[in-house]
Formats: sequence, structure tokens, C-alpha cells
Amino acid sequence: MTIDRVAVTGGNGTIGEAILREFADAGYETVDLSRGERREAVADSYRTTDLLDAGETYGSLAASDADAVVHMGTIPSPARHPEHVTFESNAMSAYHVLESATELGLEAVVLPSSINAMGADYQDAPTDVRYLPVDEDHPLTPRDPYALGKRTTEVLGDGFGRRSDAPQVASLRYPWVATDDRLRERVAETDRSLEAVREHGRSTLFSYLHVADAATIARRAVEADLDSHEAFWAVAADTNVDAPSEQIAAECYPDADRHESLEGRESLISTDKARELLGWNPDHSWRDY
Repeated sequence: MTIDRVAVTGGNGTIGEAILREFADAGYETVDLSRGERREAVADSYRTTDLLDAGETYGSLAASDADAVVHMGTIPSPARHPEHVTFESNAMSAYHVLESATELGLEAVVLPSSINAMGADYQDAPTDVRYLPVDEDHPLTPRDPYALGKRTTEVLGDGFGRRSDAPQVASLRYPWVATDDRLRERVAETDRSLEAVREHGRSTLFSYLHVADAATIARRAVEADLDSHEAFWAVAADTNVDAPSEQIAAECYPDADRHESLEGRESLISTDKARELLGWNPDHSWRDY
């Protein structure tokens, strides 16, 4: 597999721009496929693209002459959009990217999944945590349109992954992804006791990720040699709370089975698969701030 040029959809966004920079720094040519005017100065070229239009997606990806595509051009949360718009942004844009990449003979596709594939932030019901640490085999029980869109994205990856003519596909299950400033302001400089963060933190398994690590795993997913479609958890190595992980598990997930012991402040989500198949380890922690 030879990859020289990588297209990134949504390169105008925080994660997309970081991914463009990661590939550029690693010596790849880059193309940003985004809706609206260009807002980054990293990519070698830029094409205005409506990813909900199949023809535009195909045309822009074909014109980019890319060997791989990292798809980040979706609505980042359901808070400001009607439910059907949120679902369509995730599900249909992923289909258009996968279909175009397959027809054009690209080598690799990376899709934007999320911790919300489990449920998490935006649904009323508590996140269904059956065992700890959570891994890629854990059941997914989404209910809200954002979570359903992310789950659909992974199902699309599964389907295209079964095709002999399709690229390799990786879905990355990101949590909240933050820059240095956001980590400092929203985490490091706030009360991180379990009592203070329990209500919101439980729904997301107290997870987070630095944007630099989010970019690195995207590059590793493109460079990896995968058989078909694989989903990967992409979270920081620690939790976002200042309490032992065993205490968090006992108090917040008392009914969850324990598959492994939890050491220190380590994440409640396992990234073993990403380490084994992608050679990726998260390097950043909010505790550094």
C-alpha cells in the first residue's frame, strides 16, 4: 500500500486542522475538503465540498487525487440542529465518502465515530456499562440521533469492509477532544473531585483526549495494514477526574463486571486494540497542566 496524498474532510475544524498538520509534518501531501470558505492554512490544496451531496463528494475526492481520506466533516454535536439533520450529517456523509473512496480505488478510509456510539452525552437514559474496562466488543446501545448516526457510521464501515473492492476502513471512537487551552480551562483549572464531576462524567466514562493524540491516531489508522473494517477506542490514558479508577468504578458503575483490575488513574476504556493494531499510545494528559 502506497499513500502519498491524504484528503481530510472537515479540515476547517479543530480536529480536522490538527489532522492535516499531522500528515503534513509526516511528509504527506494534503487536501482539505470542507464546506464554506477556507479557515486553515495547512493543506496543500482546498476544495469547497458539500459532503451531503454524493456528486460533490465524488467529484472533489476524485479531483484531489488522494490515496486515502480521513473523514471529519460532520456536525460535532446535536445541540444546535434538528434531529434528522444531525443524523443525516453523520450517516449520509459517511456513506458518500465510503462509496466514493471505493469507486475511486483509494487505499484507506478513516471514519469519525464517537463514545456516543455507546449512548453517552445526549440521551436521557444512563450509559449502559456492562463491564470494565470497556473495549471494542462492549455492546453499543445508542438512542439519540447523534449516537445513532455514529453507530450507523460504524455499520457502514462494517458493510464496506466486507467488499473485496473497498479500501481498508477504521472507525475512531473519540470522546471530548480538547486543545491545550480547553484542557487547562475546562479541566485542569476546575474542581476534578469525583463529587464535582460525577453527574456528567459518568455518561462519558470520565474520558477525554488531547487534539494532538486525536491527530496521531488518525495518521496511524491510515498507515496501518487492516484486513477490512476495524473500530478503535481513541481516549487518553487516564480519566478526567482526580480519584482512583477503582473508586470511580465502585461508586459509579457498581453493577458492571470487572474484566481487569484498574490501576491508579487509568482510563476506564481500553486502548489495547489501538496499541496492538496501530502502534498508537496517547501521550497527553490534563494533569500536565
